[in-house]
Amino acid sequence: MQDLSTCLKSFDSPVFDYLKLAAQNTSTKIYVVGGYVRDLFMQRPSKDIDILVLGSGIEFAEAFSKVIPGSHRVNFFKNFGTAQVVFDDLDIEFVGARKESYNRDSRKPIVEEGTLLDDLSRRDFTINAMAIELWPNFGELQDPFDGYSDIEKNIIRTPLDPTITFSDDPLRMMRAIRFKSQLGFELTLEIVIALETNASRLEIISNERIMDELNKIILSNIPSVGFKILYNTKLLHQFFPEMVKLQGVKTKNGLSHKDNFYHTLQVLDNICTATPDLWLRWAAILHDIAKPATQRFEEGTGWTFHGHEELGARWVPNIFRKMKLPLNEKMKFVQKLVRLHLRPIALTKTTVTDSAVRRLIFEAGDDIDSLMTLCKADITSNNDAKVKKYLRNFELLTEKIKEVEAKDHLRNWQPPVTGEDIMEYFGLKEGREIGIIKNAIREHILDGNLQNERLAALEFMVEEGEKLGLSLKRKIK
Repeated sequence: MQDLSTCLKSFDSPVFDYLKLAAQNTSTKIYVVGGYVRDLFMQRPSKDIDILVLGSGIEFAEAFSKVIPGSHRVNFFKNFGTAQVVFDDLDIEFVGARKESYNRDSRKPIVEEGTLLDDLSRRDFTINAMAIELWPNFGELQDPFDGYSDIEKNIIRTPLDPTITFSDDPLRMMRAIRFKSQLGFELTLEIVIALETNASRLEIISNERIMDELNKIILSNIPSVGFKILYNTKLLHQFFPEMVKLQGVKTKNGLSHKDNFYHTLQVLDNICTATPDLWLRWAAILHDIAKPATQRFEEGTGWTFHGHEELGARWVPNIFRKMKLPLNEKMKFVQKLVRLHLRPIALTKTTVTDSAVRRLIFEAGDDIDSLMTLCKADITSNNDAKVKKYLRNFELLTEKIKEVEAKDHLRNWQPPVTGEDIMEYFGLKEGREIGIIKNAIREHILDGNLQNERLAALEFMVEEGEKLGLSLKRKIK
């Protein structure tokens, strides 16, 4: 952690010279506040600079835009009294010092002009409630709530009573957990109690804003840290009941199944060591999401979850829609991995055939590597020998996939004979015969009984057509 004098050396960027020049030209006292100050002390890079103005943030942004050279973009948000300037790869936001009060049923604050102390006290956490003066007294630190000390102690605290802070803006509860997950800081007991007390207040926050914070938790190094607090404080219950239902263990006839909530968190943590990809991490979260709905006890077998992968895949679009996550190729990627996540595991338990590998490559396409990453992460057991055995089997399967792929080129495979080809060669209009022949060609190629090349497939097409009483209307070429 850096001291103040070392941090001040970071203000040698030209942008701060322009900020001070604009302040001098307008006789306006300005401060750098919030996350930028926190990250300076913590030696974390930041491209977002928040400038607190004792006066109008919009008017000062206009003055600043007049003194900076070159191209830049200015955005004014007059309804909120804020402005944004994008300059030199930096996102600079300007706001006047203010105090806020809230209607209990709305996130729209009643904003009034305030003092520096008013502004800092309304901020979410003490580590974000520090200000460094830029002009006229460059370098003076304002830290009325001991945020610097809390950074040293790795503590998340609120400037005011956390119940007030969270009730005013319930999204701050998600932010508290996000900071713990990202920074590894501890939440005070008062904050944990306030999270539990105010969990239902999250209902006034849009799912878009909740997902923005949740995705940041998911992108942290150990997301389970955040998810466990979300669960224990019942925040998770407010927006992700499907995941909450994974928790718990049932026992019958002395047989128990694993707790699928904590298993899912372990899979998520495992996959985070292999990939930073957000949507692959979402696949880890959702891979067993339908287990509670498919849970059955079978005499002589124990607990089963037959078909949970298919049902879970069908749930994915609705979960994404409800949570305001993208319904594009990212959703389809997650859906595919949820549907296929048991396939490679099944192949490691048997003597794998080329045919089974071809079918896996055909169905997974370009996502085969992501699927294998998910499946490796899904190996969770307290038995180290069992884990090592499965990992060895996965390595063998991975090599087999590479071997078959190199030989047969089935990734994102398109059949060498199309429906249009079949219609043209046999003089057919659309009908069931086309589907029958196409399926026969695909199955024979995947089974290894037919070469994956056009001439061989056309010749096989003729044979299958003859079985259906069809005859060629033009020569094969």
